[in-house]
Amino acid sequence: MTKPRILEAVRRVCLGLPETSERLSHGAPTFFIRGKRSFATVWDSHHGDGRFALICAAPAGMQAALVEADPERFYVPAYVGHRGWIGVRLDRGFDRDEIAGILEDAYAEVAPPKLVEAARGEA
Repeated sequence: MTKPRILEAVRRVCLGLPETSERLSHGAPTFFIRGKRSFATVWDSHHGDGRFALICAAPAGMQAALVEADPERFYVPAYVGHRGWIGVRLDRGFDRDEIAGILEDAYAEVAPPKLVEAARGEA
């Protein structure tokens, strides 16, 4: 898949979640909840690192587990890695269902509980 098609797939998942929006942040497409708190961004060769990647919030312990299990695809991103966020290489294969699950987990980490319930159809 091409970068624009991958970005469009990420966009579709993110904007399909309750009260989300997109705007550029530091030059990268970034997804926000209620226009304030970001939960995911797509970096394309951020600071020349050569990676096309999804950077997003993750549940506690997930970053270490993913990086250890598959360091070719998952990594600790600059700036937000210390908060447990993960980097997911989108240039090493793209599985829509896997990325959708990662994005839904990221949303659940940042969104207020009522929005998480709405996203899960529990409201």
